[in-house]
Amino acid sequence: MTIKRMTKTDVPRSFGAFKPVGHVVIAFDNDEQATQAAEALRASGFKDEDILQYSAVEEAEQMKELLGHASGFAEFGHEVALMRKYRELASEGCGWLIVYAPEHADAERVAEVARRFNARLAEKYHRLVIEDLL
Repeated sequence: MTIKRMTKTDVPRSFGAFKPVGHVVIAFDNDEQATQAAEALRASGFKDEDILQYSAVEEAEQMKELLGHASGFAEFGHEVALMRKYRELASEGCGWLIVYAPEHADAERVAEVARRFNARLAEKYHRLVIEDLL
């Protein structure tokens, strides 16, 4: 089964919760760090369409919207807890990248860049689990 690349207008959900399977969600201390990390990802071979960047304000708004529509079934998974964590980090001014990295080797390259730029978190979304890459 092919994993679809996320866009800012097509946000993957499961029971209303944020669920970008095949992507890595990364939080940085600020937008500048996120921008620098995005440039490093491009230099390592990722395409522009593989990298979505969100400001703290954009991420906070998106998580507020998604949390308001997540079903009760979503509470059984880890997704809602992470969405709350993302909203909290966004309120602290964190900059964000969401990187399409469906293959293990892709996720490893993303994790290396996340570590190099001192990411606060990096979560790889699989179909059934969410893997902490840091």
